[in-house]
Amino acid sequence: MKVVDLFCGCGGFSLGAHGAGFDVVSAYDIDPNLTYSFSRNFPKTNLYLEDIASLTGERILAAANGVVDGVFGGPPCQGFSDIGHRAADDPRRQLLRHFFRLVAEVEPTFFVMENVRGLSYSGSRHLLDAALALVADRYALLGPHVWDAAEFGAATRRQRLFVVGIHKDRGDALTLEDVDMRKVPATTVKSAIADLQRAIRLENRDGYDRWRLTRPGRPSAYATRMRDGSGVFTGHLKSVHAAAVVERFAALGPGLTDPIGRHPKLDWQGQCPTLRAGTGADRGSFQSVRPIHPSEARVITVREAARLQGFPDSHRFHPTVWHSFRMIGNSVSPFVATKIFEAVATRLSMAAPYAIAAE
Repeated sequence: MKVVDLFCGCGGFSLGAHGAGFDVVSAYDIDPNLTYSFSRNFPKTNLYLEDIASLTGERILAAANGVVDGVFGGPPCQGFSDIGHRAADDPRRQLLRHFFRLVAEVEPTFFVMENVRGLSYSGSRHLLDAALALVADRYALLGPHVWDAAEFGAATRRQRLFVVGIHKDRGDALTLEDVDMRKVPATTVKSAIADLQRAIRLENRDGYDRWRLTRPGRPSAYATRMRDGSGVFTGHLKSVHAAAVVERFAALGPGLTDPIGRHPKLDWQGQCPTLRAGTGADRGSFQSVRPIHPSEARVITVREAARLQGFPDSHRFHPTVWHSFRMIGNSVSPFVATKIFEAVATRLSMAAPYAIAAE
């Protein structure tokens, strides 16, 4: 089935769609930095740098040769976030409506929308309800429902709100059980990133720092799943901190928070707290607080963050650390996305028989 990614960013959602067997034919986003490596990671997907507020369903269908079975995406969440201002006049809040407008215009077999849980709060819920009203007559809806990435095997606690719709003429509604039955135990920080400590540095290439995993000891099942066949990966440069910061980080106990920089220190046997994105240049270029490594007196690297979020080692981000953390902090965990798409695929396969969007 052919699907389209709106607000694609670095492609966490697309990874999930591919993992469940869908063909991501097109992806749309306005930010050239957040999508910097998208085409390298997904060479068979056509990437369009466009303002989704001005995009039309007709153009999406034309780009996909008239066939779009699914639309998915995470409209910008900063206007609804728990830690943001949730300002009523934030223009990014309107992009939620445009997502559902495009679903209504394309009329695919299904859609999946992701956002922060703050979208369900009293100051924002009316916007979600108004947006859902654009499709509620044609789609059987599940949600809004909040799932945590750790519930699906990721090594990070990341609660996100999802709404899934299946066209009433083409399949039955997705149920909570369809998704919840795919839950698995959370992964520990140790299982996710411990083997990266044994990596050796190679020469830079294409602007990226490159590393190779060494093999003393047996990696965890999680690390084995994340590894590239070559053992080579990018984005593992370690931050160099001032001596006073190193001393402070080293003295901090696992699971505690640095009182000055507010950095949480990871616990080898726990999960990482939600990784934040920081802001783009249009919002002051503020870097989000990064967690401290469990046993080294430094903040985590890009690759460690990617592992915790559920990205495989083959996935590229940006040569600049700041943009890479924005990519990861804005992304949907591929683990959660895969399970939701698997549930949709199973539910649609149970329908007898359903019409795809082109019919």
